[in-house]
Amino acid sequence: MDAIWIAVGAAIGANARYYVGQWIASWLGVSFPGDTLFINLSGSFLIGVIATVMGERILDGPPWRLILIVGFLGGYTTFSSFSFEVVSLLQEDRWLAASAYVVASVVLGVGACLLGITLARSVGGGL
Repeated sequence: MDAIWIAVGAAIGANARYYVGQWIASWLGVSFPGDTLFINLSGSFLIGVIATVMGERILDGPPWRLILIVGFLGGYTTFSSFSFEVVSLLQEDRWLAASAYVVASVVLGVGACLLGITLARSVGGGL
């Protein structure tokens, strides 16, 4: 049953990402990735609100956590999870770990993307 809750949330989140992204792009244009920036920032805000409310104010019921955090926000943006994890490390006074995670995620993420591009181009038409 968990997979169904996640799938429902993910379908809604992915569609929200598409339509919100389209709206932002039509408003701001496409010369800068403002749509992705907005998605990442709004997803980070939402995970902060949802995780705090669920963890501090109400019982963290499995279906709601799966639908909203894992499903919806996972489909909307995974940057929200990254942001929440960094904040959690900072709240635990694990500044070095948080800094290493941020730097590693950005540098290695961009590096992995470049590696993927390079690999795809080297293979040429074989993909």
